[in-house]
Amino acid sequence: MEYTKGSIGRVFTVRVDHGDDLLYELENLAEKEDIRSAVFVLLGAVREANLVVGPKENKVPPETQWVNLNDVHEVIGVGNIFYENDKPKIHLHSAAGRGTAPVVGCLRGKSEIFMVVEVFILEITGISASRLFDAAKGFAPITFEDS
Repeated sequence: MEYTKGSIGRVFTVRVDHGDDLLYELENLAEKEDIRSAVFVLLGAVREANLVVGPKENKVPPETQWVNLNDVHEVIGVGNIFYENDKPKIHLHSAAGRGTAPVVGCLRGKSEIFMVVEVFILEITGISASRLFDAAKGFAPITFEDS
């Protein structure tokens, strides 16, 4: 385990509107506002979205399983923002539901909003962290430059 300590910096309340792409909008906001480290929560609805719903097998690096949502789903999520290769990288786990069919996973790729999604971003200050790709793991975990 590795960790670092920081403080809450700026707080952003964000409305992402009908037809917008959620991940694209969050990445652009992070770049525009220079949000280097943050945690966020969100709620609203998506019209289309792609979710990674786990590995196909219990092995590392994983081969991912996908679920493609192509109709309106209510959504809640928790995520973070860190930079990877000098660009903001959104890591967002969401629960989406329509009727009695919930799905939980990591939202990636297309994420088109239905009506509205509200996002509450808490910037983390006083730390130096980023994502570095680890080929053995198959993903880019958070690394702390002061560790």
